[in-house]
Amino acid sequence: MKKSFQLIALFAIAFLSSCTGGKETKTVEVVEEKPRVKLAEVKARPVEQVQEYTATVEAEVKNNIAPSSPVRIDKIFVEVGDRVSKGQKLVQMDAANLKQMKLQLENKQTEFNRTDELYKVGGASKSEWDAQKMALDVQQTAYNNLMENTALVSPINGVVTARNYDNGDMYSSGNPVLVVEQITPVKLMINVSEAYFTKVKKGEPVSVTLDVYGDEVFNGKVSLVYPTIDAATRTFPVEIKIDNKDQRIRPGMFARATINFGVEDNVVVPDLAIVKQAGSGDRYVYVYKDGKVSYNKVELGRRMGVDYELKSGVPNNSQVVIAGQSRLINGTEVEIEN
Repeated sequence: MKKSFQLIALFAIAFLSSCTGGKETKTVEVVEEKPRVKLAEVKARPVEQVQEYTATVEAEVKNNIAPSSPVRIDKIFVEVGDRVSKGQKLVQMDAANLKQMKLQLENKQTEFNRTDELYKVGGASKSEWDAQKMALDVQQTAYNNLMENTALVSPINGVVTARNYDNGDMYSSGNPVLVVEQITPVKLMINVSEAYFTKVKKGEPVSVTLDVYGDEVFNGKVSLVYPTIDAATRTFPVEIKIDNKDQRIRPGMFARATINFGVEDNVVVPDLAIVKQAGSGDRYVYVYKDGKVSYNKVELGRRMGVDYELKSGVPNNSQVVIAGQSRLINGTEVEIEN
């Protein structure tokens, strides 16, 4: 039985050998097709350096109207929205303490007058005269301070923007009785990249739009450029003022400020060339050269319709990939699709 199996195996080997004619089997090589891409030639061209910043409108001056110590409010003479003038009386606090302080001041004045008469005729020493004069001055200062905190006046021309108490309430430290804001002019505070530090000048014009007024443009000016740069954000604060003579702009409004920093020659690429790296905010462009592509990190500038200004990352007179990026990695050989 064992011999029968051996004969069958030998017969099968001989049969297979006769079928192949004794020749070796050939291996078929599979050539992988190169990714096909579309290219665009890009060049540097003059680009206006226009930057837009968002900000919240602030009052030029904001004053919290309140006494220096707790006291009952006798009468508030204004309401929210009222326009007030510098020096106008806004609040009358309880005057009981002021009346008492006035009597004490009159008493000190009488004591000083007596000492002064005695001093003139040699009946009082210089040290006694000095002590009485000092006591009178201290009492006068205390009286003046209390008077200022009893009749509260506006230190500016402005608008009442908040009222936190009613007549008869007891004022306690915390919220002021009133808030008065000067809204002619108003200001915006923006943070500008350090790249523009040498280009921002005091007095430079700024175009401002407010969402509440649509596309209407308001004219502003740079009023203050801060002299230091924040090391964490690499920005510096810039203050912008708007005349606001008609007082249409109010604190708290959302504003957009546009500043033109001049013209620079930078490479401009189609937006189709920009690739966003997953998991980060970095942007890249595939640059074609000598049959291969390189994966170049770029710094974006302005968007202009279907094009992007590049601050860095792509040399002038380059060819960039605008279609077919999904199969590419750095150094991939590609075939150009006409």
